[in-house]
Amino acid sequence: MNTTVNTKKNQKTSSLMSIRSLIIMTMLGTISVILMKLAIPVWFAPPWYELDLSEVPVLIGAFTLGPIGGIIIEMIKILLNLVIDFTITAGVGETANFLMGCSLVVPAAIIYHRNKTLKSAIKGLIVGTFSMVIIAGLLNAFVLLPTYAYFFKMPVDSLIETGSKINPAIKNMSTMIFYAVTPFNLLKGSLVSIVTLLTYKRIRRAINTIMGI
Repeated sequence: MNTTVNTKKNQKTSSLMSIRSLIIMTMLGTISVILMKLAIPVWFAPPWYELDLSEVPVLIGAFTLGPIGGIIIEMIKILLNLVIDFTITAGVGETANFLMGCSLVVPAAIIYHRNKTLKSAIKGLIVGTFSMVIIAGLLNAFVLLPTYAYFFKMPVDSLIETGSKINPAIKNMSTMIFYAVTPFNLLKGSLVSIVTLLTYKRIRRAINTIMGI
């Protein structure tokens, strides 16, 4: 009898935690969308590379709820952004944002959850940043920029030309990746990591209160 009661109680607690987790993920996803709207261009890259802090809430959620939670928050962010603004990039920008975000968040969260210390958090964020830099370079060169050019019926060279007007060092796809995509993602990963480390503990306390932990 006691076993049955305990089982039902555990199921109820688990269900409540799931609902609270979903609420937190939705809240963090919403904050991420707001931060996306505060994006600013960088001086060394084409205008479609804009710097924002939208990955900070995603990272905090992933550190709190695990890498799967981070992926869900990332997805919520993208879906909410599509609802608000639809898309002006034929979905290429949204796909890029999701993949880049996951390439940062997932490795960082996996490493942090192995040993929840400041050292692990820093290590995870460093690995996540370099993961994002590598994935971003490959995807931009072989998938995202060619796909963007295809959907808008323009040669890839037009995108390179746009980049060269802002950064004269950009002359072809290789230099686009080396002088624009790589430094952009290094800057973004570093900035997002610093802000996450500075704000995580305070926001984690608020999340724990909501979760009833």
